[in-house]
Amino acid sequence: MSVIKDISEVAKGMGITFMEMFQPTVVENYPDGPGIFKGAKFQERFRGMHVLQRDENGLEKCVACFLCAAACPSNCIYIEAAENTAEKRVSGAERYAEVYNIDYNRCIFCGYCVEACPTDAITHGHGFEVATFNVGALVYRKEQLLAIKPAQMGDNAVFNKQEMETQRVLPG
Repeated sequence: MSVIKDISEVAKGMGITFMEMFQPTVVENYPDGPGIFKGAKFQERFRGMHVLQRDENGLEKCVACFLCAAACPSNCIYIEAAENTAEKRVSGAERYAEVYNIDYNRCIFCGYCVEACPTDAITHGHGFEVATFNVGALVYRKEQLLAIKPAQMGDNAVFNKQEMETQRVLPG
């Protein structure tokens, strides 16, 4: 009796396989798709490459408190702090991160650094193309991680979806 049941289960599985063989193939347009993400689709809580955010005035949010580096289980965040002066104002607080490096050779994208940050200075972006043949290129510096403009002004795609739609229409 169990042999007949096993054969029927195998036949049922092969039937599904043969039905799928004649269905049209669904292809994702990742490498050459439209838009800034080239056809890639992200979930709302996707953890991509990190972004150092700016405040409403365009100043850096990072106050060099070292909480993100302390929370990182893989020890991939390196920070050097410096003092703000009246002539050189980089952040809204007394200190700022003069050096902020993330080593993506070691990062596990756990999100602990994002949760630990009291000023919401570091967030996960939508960058996903991190692969490279050069190991040294995976150490991202502050200049590479820093947002160009504040998130609510459209630099982060989650905040300004309308801007994303207009960029998908533009050629290039």
